[in-house]
Amino acid sequence: MAQVYRDDLGIPHIRAANAEDLAEAQGRVTARDRGWQIEVDRLRASGRLSELIGAAGIGWDVFARRARIDDTARRAMERTDASTRAFVTRYADGVRSGMAAGGGAAPEFGELDRLFGDSRPLEPWDDHDPLGVLHVAHALFSPFTVLLWRQHVASSLGDEWVDVFAGYGDTGGETLPASGSNAWALHGSRTESGMPLLAGDPHRIFELPGVYQQVRLACDEFDVVGLAFPGVPGVPHFGHSGKAAWGVTNAMAHSVDVFRERLRPIGDGYEALGADGWRTVDVEHSTVRVRGGDDVDVEALETERGTIVTDLHHEGDELVGWSVRMPARYDGDLGAGALLPLLRAHTAEDVAAAFSRWVDPVNRVLAADRSGTVLSVTVGVTPDRPRAERRLPLQADVARSAGARAAVAAASVPDSAVDANEHPARPEIDLGWAYPAPHRANRIRTLIAELQPRAVEDFPPIWGDTASGSAAALLPFLPSVELPARAAAVRERLAAWDRRMDASSPAAGAFAAWRAGLVRRVVSHPALEPLRAPHGMGAAVAPWLDVTTQVAAALPRLLAHPAFAGEVDAIVCDALDEAADAAEWGETHRLLPLHVLSGLPGAPGAADPAAALDVALSGDGDTVRCTGSVPGATDRSWRGSVARWAWDLADRERSVWSVPFGASGDPASPHFADQLPAWAEVRPHRVVTDWERLHLDDAAGES
Repeated sequence: MAQVYRDDLGIPHIRAANAEDLAEAQGRVTARDRGWQIEVDRLRASGRLSELIGAAGIGWDVFARRARIDDTARRAMERTDASTRAFVTRYADGVRSGMAAGGGAAPEFGELDRLFGDSRPLEPWDDHDPLGVLHVAHALFSPFTVLLWRQHVASSLGDEWVDVFAGYGDTGGETLPASGSNAWALHGSRTESGMPLLAGDPHRIFELPGVYQQVRLACDEFDVVGLAFPGVPGVPHFGHSGKAAWGVTNAMAHSVDVFRERLRPIGDGYEALGADGWRTVDVEHSTVRVRGGDDVDVEALETERGTIVTDLHHEGDELVGWSVRMPARYDGDLGAGALLPLLRAHTAEDVAAAFSRWVDPVNRVLAADRSGTVLSVTVGVTPDRPRAERRLPLQADVARSAGARAAVAAASVPDSAVDANEHPARPEIDLGWAYPAPHRANRIRTLIAELQPRAVEDFPPIWGDTASGSAAALLPFLPSVELPARAAAVRERLAAWDRRMDASSPAAGAFAAWRAGLVRRVVSHPALEPLRAPHGMGAAVAPWLDVTTQVAAALPRLLAHPAFAGEVDAIVCDALDEAADAAEWGETHRLLPLHVLSGLPGAPGAADPAAALDVALSGDGDTVRCTGSVPGATDRSWRGSVARWAWDLADRERSVWSVPFGASGDPASPHFADQLPAWAEVRPHRVVTDWERLHLDDAAGES
């Protein structure tokens, strides 16, 4: 038996007798609230999105089949322990009943039926599908796309350019800091209650409905509030059990190996050359059914090292492609064994023990409990590679497979800790090759030192900080010579600017316009022409190999490169002149939620639920208040803080949380985007746990 309650924001609070009943109820409620979203992610996992949305899904479906995402989820379901398997199965049971009871009637399905002139019936979920959704949430979070980009740079421009774009070796923040996530912890010795505080905000794509779902899960064993992935049971990233709490950031680890594969056709298959000679390749043929279009045949190849995820190209008599060795694939483990132990955690040590079963991506975890313990622990599995072997893909015919390296021991936090994807100070958790510049981490540390926060109520100025990390790297390029009037006026404005990316700031708007002009001029420079040639890696990874995006991230190092010597002043001056007409930052820096129907060919604009959520935003991709865009392409913000959370170990009802949109995925619901105004103004909502202040959801009923 389970009951569903709602708070005033429509957030589900689910109460059941035991963990399995609770999992089923969570699945049912999620299907009712987010039926469209979880069905899309289930189809992404199985490489069948084109069956729903037509040709727009082909690129992803081809990648999903090449990477064998669905088969990996099936393996993980078979190999996980019995209690986890039962937990996931009961969640799938709930999704099946919830989709039948209303989730399958989400308006997006009807819009697509009208667009294609047919009706596509929904199929019941398989038991392993929640693990497929979990895999989809992390498949492109691993660094294999970064390795493919570095390979494209090396092949197009030469090996020496790899470090230019990666910013490897920078210690002074010379490259533009990348978007990632923030988290911090305060020991009880720093707080007014004497108990620890944890806080943070994960940075991901602004998907609509939101990537995280606020939820409460309560039964006889535990009572946890947290942020769930819709379609996955439990709260794997951020949670508060009343006695213990946790939150994660990405550790930027080298968690996968990428190999350059050489193949030769044999009969109706292939052989791949490895360190021990030619070996047979596993070949799987399938057909992508494309709604309203022609079907697409897919040939998915898997070598001894991993699945080949890119297109193949001819080099003489051989074919060449790139394989990825994901730990979830070769171990048949998606880390689902952590889901239940996290919910049952009573201490920070319990949290660390639960996360010892985590796999990918590698995360840094901050955990605390009511005894006052605060821990920092890096969790997940990485190949045991020396730093030199993390820089570029490996040659399959030379490299040996590496053993796995698991999480390191937890470290005690006696005062405070900050994680923001920066290069770690502890050598034992330096598991990557290049990291974002340390601006966000340093800025949070500075704010903690200056503001001396002692309660959750003191955190909004940290979340909302708009100090630019780009400014310090780019403003030194302003010329001191005499300039034409328009360019000189912008230079003066930037010289007087407080370096804050506030929506109401004309100077921030001028800086962003100048930066965008610089990016466009560098992208079009003849020195980078080879980089603009087709990469041949495939459509699914194309966003990570976009030249404009990568130039924007490496702009200061590129401007300082000898290839641009003698031309920088002209580039800077022309960009200043272009920026003279810039408006306030918020005029162009506006929210860009990404919905599957957004831009779908033939779909009426009115069908896009993101169209009405255009709000001005402060911040930037490198500020603590992360609202990232692609300078040189668009000022619209498509990536940033997809949640804000703060856990108070003294009193859970003093904890706060916030998401950009709302609890419901139905555009007609009052809770579809009711949290957007408070999120945009950095005013997180209090967590409510008093059952007397909640409302029984009669529509959900008892189970």
